[in-house]
Amino acid sequence: MESNVGIQAIGLAGTVLFFMSFQCKTNKNLFRVQFLSYLCYTTHLLLLGAITGGISYILNTFRSFCLGSKIEFARSKKMCMIICTLQIAALIITWSGWISLLLVAANIASTIGGYTYNARKIRIAGMFVNSPLWIIYDIIVGSWAGILDEIFSEGSMIISIVRYGWKNLDKVNE
Repeated sequence: MESNVGIQAIGLAGTVLFFMSFQCKTNKNLFRVQFLSYLCYTTHLLLLGAITGGISYILNTFRSFCLGSKIEFARSKKMCMIICTLQIAALIITWSGWISLLLVAANIASTIGGYTYNARKIRIAGMFVNSPLWIIYDIIVGSWAGILDEIFSEGSMIISIVRYGWKNLDKVNE
């Protein structure tokens, strides 16, 4: 039981970081904080034995690195397509039933949303596709920290909408 508490604590650190990410004014900082969050979640899910989820978070970590990068190719639409293709490859390699589809759909939506560099579209992908699908997955694999993460992420996105204004989020901001 102690090891499970430690595993959940690692996930909780990811939850705190992800919540903080939506309070960043620039997308670049949002992606950098999410990078750290994803490292925590990769470790958390792999330790839970949720291989598809862990691999998905490795790709999400890479995605956040690319989106927050100064390297032009890493921020390009071609990289978006590469990351989406890698998500599908991860699905095939780590297939563990229909629940694997949840993650890939969630992560592809977030990847496409992120690569628009439009804060409103990033939040729409997160609120209506990514978080709901991840909550279902987290319930199935027993990631209590993951469930909290998605609930707090939804709250954080709503706070950012109130804080910055819905119209102000409709700007492309790299």
